[in-house]
Amino acid sequence: MAATAARQQALGEITTLLGRGASFEGKLTFEGTVRIDGRFRGEVFSDDTLVIGEGAIVEAEIDVGEIIIQGTVIGNVKAKRVIEIHAPGRVKGDLHTPTLQIDKGVMFEGRSFMEGVAVKPTATTAPPTKPPAPTPLK
Repeated sequence: MAATAARQQALGEITTLLGRGASFEGKLTFEGTVRIDGRFRGEVFSDDTLVIGEGAIVEAEIDVGEIIIQGTVIGNVKAKRVIEIHAPGRVKGDLHTPTLQIDKGVMFEGRSFMEGVAVKPTATTAPPTKPPAPTPLK
């Protein structure tokens, strides 16, 4: 639990909360950190942080900077920086992110795509050059 508390401090202050028992349908755009503990259906767009709390049910197409999931997400998730799924989280959908963390005890059904990861450049299409021939000794 200490790791979760430390992570919450690192996220900064939660700017918006959809609490337990609340239900919302539509398109959500935000700045800062948003936490959903209730039900949400629709679309989510942001360059910042979305937290899906334990017990939350989210049916949405999600495109955010980073996301931390402890509840249930049904839909595709795209994160520009990181996707973290912590137990007892459940995800049904495809994940697109450069950094993915899935803890033990999580249920994940879908595909994951590690996009945006810095990759070492590959060889160019130019033919390889031959090293110079050795000069004979005299």
